[in-house]
Amino acid sequence: QGTIHPFRKTHRSIFGKLLQEFTLVCSDRRCWTILLFGALNLLNTGCLLMWCSSTNSMALTAYTYLTIFDLFSLITSLISYWVTMKKPTQLFSFGFERLEVLAVFASTVLVQLGALFILKERYMCFFLQGSSAGGNLRGALLPPLTLLSVRNKPFSYFYFYLQEHYVDKSGSSLTDSC
Repeated sequence: QGTIHPFRKTHRSIFGKLLQEFTLVCSDRRCWTILLFGALNLLNTGCLLMWCSSTNSMALTAYTYLTIFDLFSLITSLISYWVTMKKPTQLFSFGFERLEVLAVFASTVLVQLGALFILKERYMCFFLQGSSAGGNLRGALLPPLTLLSVRNKPFSYFYFYLQEHYVDKSGSSLTDSC
């Protein structure tokens, strides 16, 4: 018989819950490919960021933003695997598919913001007549390799939608010009 603790904290911390869900996702073997490419991409992005700060190259900065987008694409793949493992609950009766949509939306907004930042830097360089040092792009094979090796279900739906929309637009412009 001890002291009564009416407000005892029985729930784990947010970090503990995230760690539990991460171990659930990592139990799938396909997840290790994503984690390997994520680690390589993170290392490549860190090197590119350091190189961008020393060279002040806009092309290299744009390429670095592309690798950051690839990193978010890999995170979206992990979220997609997690969604397929989770069953609908009383609170989320339709499951967790909305998280995939939010992850894709956040990634595309990140790309748009990065493009606006590059555009702003380009105009500042144009008006201030600054010089930008270039260089060869090391690690240029990692983003296409990441895109081809990791199957990303939410982004494949997004790419299919863009391709379908592009075909509709190009088909209508071809018939209008004839």
